[in-house]
Amino acid sequence: WMLRAAQPLLVPGMLVAPIPLHWLRLIKRRYNQAALLSGALAKMAGLDHCPDLLIRQRYTGSQEGRDRDSRFANLATALTVHPRRANRVEGRHILLVDDVMTSGATFAAAAEACIAAGASGVSVLALARVAKDG
Repeated sequence: WMLRAAQPLLVPGMLVAPIPLHWLRLIKRRYNQAALLSGALAKMAGLDHCPDLLIRQRYTGSQEGRDRDSRFANLATALTVHPRRANRVEGRHILLVDDVMTSGATFAAAAEACIAAGASGVSVLALARVAKDG
């Protein structure tokens, strides 16, 4: 169903990439669920997939319990395009995939990193969205 939900976002030549985990979290968890989702989506859509397009430059800790402004501040400049993958970004539309979206701070930081690296545009897709209180 993610492919069906993504259809309006998909464009020819698009590059699909997951939101990265910090390496400490990846070691603890042993997999990146966003990478599994983005890989399956790219394969079904016939698009290029780059599981290591983005890297976390610093550990941001858990976002749990933080308000919206604190989430955005915590993630500012935390994500960047991997230097060895920058050539895959320039002039391309990027689809960023994550498992859960809460405030959108992670997607915003990732999109800013892609645009700074020369992406022509960025779309985002999440498996689930946390409902706002009230």
